[in-house]
Amino acid sequence: MPSGPVPRSAADRLLDVLAAFDLRHPALSLTEISQRADLPLATAHRLVGTLARWGALERDESGGYHIGLRLWEVAALAPRGLALRQAALPFLEDLYESTHENVHLAVRDGLEVVYTERISGRSAVGVLSQVGARWPLHATGVGLVLLAHGAAALQEQVCGGPLASFTPYTVTDPAVLRRILAEVRRAGCAVSDRQITEDALSVAAPVRGPRGEVVAAVSVVVHAEDARTPALIPAVRVAARGISRTLGWQPGSGAAAAPGPA
Repeated sequence: MPSGPVPRSAADRLLDVLAAFDLRHPALSLTEISQRADLPLATAHRLVGTLARWGALERDESGGYHIGLRLWEVAALAPRGLALRQAALPFLEDLYESTHENVHLAVRDGLEVVYTERISGRSAVGVLSQVGARWPLHATGVGLVLLAHGAAALQEQVCGGPLASFTPYTVTDPAVLRRILAEVRRAGCAVSDRQITEDALSVAAPVRGPRGEVVAAVSVVVHAEDARTPALIPAVRVAARGISRTLGWQPGSGAAAAPGPA
């Protein structure tokens, strides 16, 4: 039988319109939406109108479109979204007050880490991460934590694929990455040294859910040149344990066994 590309459904096209927006493109014209979603202009106009009437998109005074408040309201219902942020925020604030450095909360989505909260000071090292930003799992402290405590199949998928390099210090050797993941599981924390930018070091620890499963990671990012890593590790662990308790994890009740390779 003849084969060819599967036609996109109406739902697919609506999602393609929303996917046209990202951190680099927070506002788009109708023509830009049409181009980025690979849709005819008339189709894009119809779909944008539907989304705007529902509140998923809003139009500004210049005629451009951006993500609407209604979509944010729905996204806030995600268990790993606003609810996690509300549970974590007091501990993130405590971690920031004790370090006055960049503090992050992140979750995993597929092969990437997604930042759900960030607290940053004016004197802290400059970072590329921001709320909603995505980075590969292997190159960040929070990503290493989430990858180390992910399923063995996930780890093999990451190690078996191309490992993007951002600095000369980014780990791109699968064998080295596997050793790092084993050490993260053993030590209960991760240290990512200059893997994203050459001036930043990240220390991260796992956040556990009620059954001991790792649901998120918390980190502090500091200047690599004068990083006080031994002093940062306990502070990050305390914050992660505090968030975990708030989510219902009971220390001593048994954390989920590390699923990664031995």
